Amino acid sequence: MDEFIEIYNKNQKNIEIFIKESIYNIGDLKSKSNKNYKQLFKIFPSLELIYISDINTLDQISPNIFRDKIVDKPIGRNRQYLLTNIDLKSDKVAITRPYVSSATGETCITTIIKLDDCIVFLDFNLESILKKLGFLEINKNFNFLSKSFYVVVCSLMIALALFAIYYSLHDFIDSFLNDSISIEYIFEPIIALTLGLAIFDLAKTILEQEVLFKSYSKNEKSEYKVLTKFMITIIIALLIEALLVVFKIAINDYNQMLSALYLIIGVGVIILSLSIFIFITKNK
Repeated sequence: MDEFIEIYNKNQKNIEIFIKESIYNIGDLKSKSNKNYKQLFKIFPSLELIYISDINTLDQISPNIFRDKIVDKPIGRNRQYLLTNIDLKSDKVAITRPYVSSATGETCITTIIKLDDCIVFLDFNLESILKKLGFLEINKNFNFLSKSFYVVVCSLMIALALFAIYYSLHDFIDSFLNDSISIEYIFEPIIALTLGLAIFDLAKTILEQEVLFKSYSKNEKSEYKVLTKFMITIIIALLIEALLVVFKIAINDYNQMLSALYLIIGVGVIILSLSIFIFITKNK
């Protein structure tokens, strides 16, 4: 939705000119009311809803007229909120800002047309009108293939994350039942759980951005957020591993403590690099 609104804002003037000129060119709207405005829906492929309100009270006096159905329930609803910051005195045609329609659940813009005895509201689907005017290009076949690939890969990642969690719990319970509990058997499940969480979180984020809420424009901040979140989880896993190594060396052989120091320094360098990365991206 954010991407659609951003594209709309950049081309708002051209879109409004197109809609207004089209409205003026079709002539009298009342003449198009035959068969529930079927002719109007043919003229505007992106038109998804039509309804009419009283010019004085602004209460809806017509049902919601969709392309393929009619809903009577909204009759009587007041549409005053749609006229906020809109002046119909100087211009008989006005267009609202993009918003999510309660009737369709889709992002739309409403064209408000003032007639002699009523006000007509035309809801245009924002995505559809952006594609119609060439401001947004989406290849349906490629989009389906892309989403399917993401779904399959992310499903496998989630399955591996669940397997890592199962492995950690199975290993811990097995060592507990065999009375072989040690620091190593406590920390290793924690590391496996942390990695499982990191893999699941990455898969979930990809599904959200590429499948459920597909982004059609390049959003660098979103990508930075995913990378940062994943790196933090990996750093936590490495810190737990470093702590485990320190404990093992302290118990078995102090002469190997230098190796543990190298590991801790390495993790410290990663943390420092991530901090610089976050600082740069925030100030970009």
